[in-house]
Amino acid sequence: MVEKKRVDNHLGLQGWIFGGRWRAERYLFTLHRITGLGLLLYFVLHILVTASRAFGKNAWEIWMGSLQSPVFKIGEFLVFAGFVFHAVNGIRLILIELGPAVGRAEEPVYPYSSSIDTQRPLMVTAIIVAVILILTGSYEFMGLSR
Repeated sequence: MVEKKRVDNHLGLQGWIFGGRWRAERYLFTLHRITGLGLLLYFVLHILVTASRAFGKNAWEIWMGSLQSPVFKIGEFLVFAGFVFHAVNGIRLILIELGPAVGRAEEPVYPYSSSIDTQRPLMVTAIIVAVILILTGSYEFMGLSR
């Protein structure tokens, strides 16, 4: 019988909140999942609002009237920011999964040089591109472009 080694969590709640031994890639993974779920929720809400047209003009105007509040304007910006991050991070993940961002095969010795030399700069570049696009979009959302 093989005895399993037990590893205690000495980091506690602080390790859970701040990621403990995680690297930035783990935070991007978590944020990618959250933005994906947020976009799915937005998509379902969009379908419901659009489907209200089938119940007449009055139903449509009730939905659209309820969506004019400032809370939904902030939500609309969060959907935009989530979409931008999800798209840019998705492109990064595609480059990693298909191989161009991983490099040639090598002996897996920790720390993995492909992760540090290739994937880390790609991650930083993706974050910078996402921030620039979100800031550009926030300029539009704030109404400064008019």
